[in-house]
Amino acid sequence: MKKKDTLFVGLMLFSMFFGAGNLIFPPFLGLGAGTSFWPAITGFILTGVGLPLLVLVAIVLVNDANTLGNRVHPWFGTSFTVLVYLSIGPLFAIPRNANVAYEMGVQPFLGHLSVSQPLLLLGFSVVFFLLVYLLSLNTSKVVDYMGRFISPILLLSIVVLCVAGFFVLNKPLEAPTDTYQSASLFKGFIDGYSTMDALASLAFGIAILTALKQRGVTDKKQLTAYTLKTGLIAGSALALVYVIIGLLGAKMAGYGTFDNGTAVLSSAATLVLGSGGTVLLGVIFTLACFTTCVGLTIACGQYFSKLMPKLSYRMVVTAVTVVSFSLTNLGLNQIISVSVPFLVMAYPLLIVLVTLAFLHRFFGGAQKVYAGAMLLTGLVSVYDGLKMFGLKMHVLETLMGSLPLASVGLGWVVPALAGGLAGFVFDKLTRREESEQYQLEKAS
Repeated sequence: MKKKDTLFVGLMLFSMFFGAGNLIFPPFLGLGAGTSFWPAITGFILTGVGLPLLVLVAIVLVNDANTLGNRVHPWFGTSFTVLVYLSIGPLFAIPRNANVAYEMGVQPFLGHLSVSQPLLLLGFSVVFFLLVYLLSLNTSKVVDYMGRFISPILLLSIVVLCVAGFFVLNKPLEAPTDTYQSASLFKGFIDGYSTMDALASLAFGIAILTALKQRGVTDKKQLTAYTLKTGLIAGSALALVYVIIGLLGAKMAGYGTFDNGTAVLSSAATLVLGSGGTVLLGVIFTLACFTTCVGLTIACGQYFSKLMPKLSYRMVVTAVTVVSFSLTNLGLNQIISVSVPFLVMAYPLLIVLVTLAFLHRFFGGAQKVYAGAMLLTGLVSVYDGLKMFGLKMHVLETLMGSLPLASVGLGWVVPALAGGLAGFVFDKLTRREESEQYQLEKAS
């Protein structure tokens, strides 16, 4: 495959990844981290860039997300993968991106109209999802549209805004807020969950494999190598953007208080470029959210049409578009309030699953290792997620709070290690008993 094609596929992957969460959370992190910015953004990049890249490679090694999950149990493989696709697709990520595209790309310019906001959102979402639908049905054109045109425009717009900001915003970084005063690296690590990119990698792995195969790459080793190359291109672009918009957020701390990353970027754009900044920011958010919605719709279409052959790709894309359109009109706050606890539940499971995939050969791929590690990880992460919904139990709260690293949101790490080790020992004992039984039967 030509270097030019590798670059365009990498940029396509970047544009698929880069959506609402990627724009909202880094500047808000910078705002809170202040002088602790660098360790905080490093943690953010670990889960926002490093983990998605590892997931991509793991998916290529095992062919698809279902196969990876099946190493725990076939039931887990299917159910977990379906839940991931639904969350990064029509239930959470796509409606979130469409809402943010409206709030940043349209509302600032039409908010003064007498028409009600819900009606404006409805009109916007009709046009938005019609375009998403049409582009998702033409997957062969996605690389051309997204890799050659949209991604360069998106990157250039972000660089213009941030470079201008570094010249205009000259106040020194402030002290970190309470949440970043200690363990800022771990706080950034948890913040990286909110991008949803590691979960999206489970879906985008299939899209990247399809794009590479369309360009004549069929050998397993070459597919792995080109996936890594395109992933590094996308990851480098993501890391660059996270750092510069994160720094922009850190510099904005001296210019007021802000409730979220959207407010940080809006104020920065206005301070730096005036009304032109509002237009530029609208372009950035609309392009970023649109490309991500297209990528996620394609991924869902490819996965569910393969999982249920009676459903054609067009039928799945239609269903995903209709459900996403419907949920978009519920509003952004309702979507985020449900998605964050889900991410707290899902991310530890994904991290452990991918880690085991790379360690697979060292423990002989024993199913008991996967099952033990995932079981104890799930007990902790599911409780952490339920706690965010307001469901707490005093006994469990005391127990979970006593776990190592629980204070920095990583209470699942030691249980995962313990579960994997217990599974390994149990597998060895079982194999030994089976071997001894076989020898006895053979001797008799």
